[in-house]
Amino acid sequence: MKFKGIEKINEGRFITRYNLAYETVSGKQKTYEMVSRNKNIASFEDLHDARVDAVVMIITDSTGEKILLSREFRMAVGEWVYNFPAGLIDEGEDAETAASRELREETGLTLTRIEDVWRESYAAVGISNEKNSVIIGSAAGEIMPSDSEFEEIEARWYSKAEIRSLLKSARFAARTQAYCALWSRE
Repeated sequence: MKFKGIEKINEGRFITRYNLAYETVSGKQKTYEMVSRNKNIASFEDLHDARVDAVVMIITDSTGEKILLSREFRMAVGEWVYNFPAGLIDEGEDAETAASRELREETGLTLTRIEDVWRESYAAVGISNEKNSVIIGSAAGEIMPSDSEFEEIEARWYSKAEIRSLLKSARFAARTQAYCALWSRE
């Protein structure tokens, strides 16, 4: 594959849409549509810049016996979806600071321990170059409603048995579904 160029199609508040032109190994000209958090992609190198856009938090209670999930109405699919708490990293924040802030904003909980921070990964590699950092840890406190009027989020602790049941009946974000399936094994 040979990269030929990039064209900005539309810049929104949170994402920008681009067309990437390339040539296949057989010489066919193709256009790939994508979205990005980066509003200034101008080259092939810009597609894989160093910035991490968001955090995803895999949080257990202090015993490790329950995992925290958010049930959130996601407009893009028009339904409620189970997901890990997550959010954008604000300018000047590192992933750990963003995780603490986002967890508090979305659930009311306090991040009490960070056990691990995974290397960044792509959130939706088929349509976007958005990168996420996964924070593994535990939290405490009382679950409260999200403090944002723009997000409908219901957070709750779930046991392994409850997760196994949800996996058969509810919609999940793919990363959350895969992790929960492995975590909830007996």
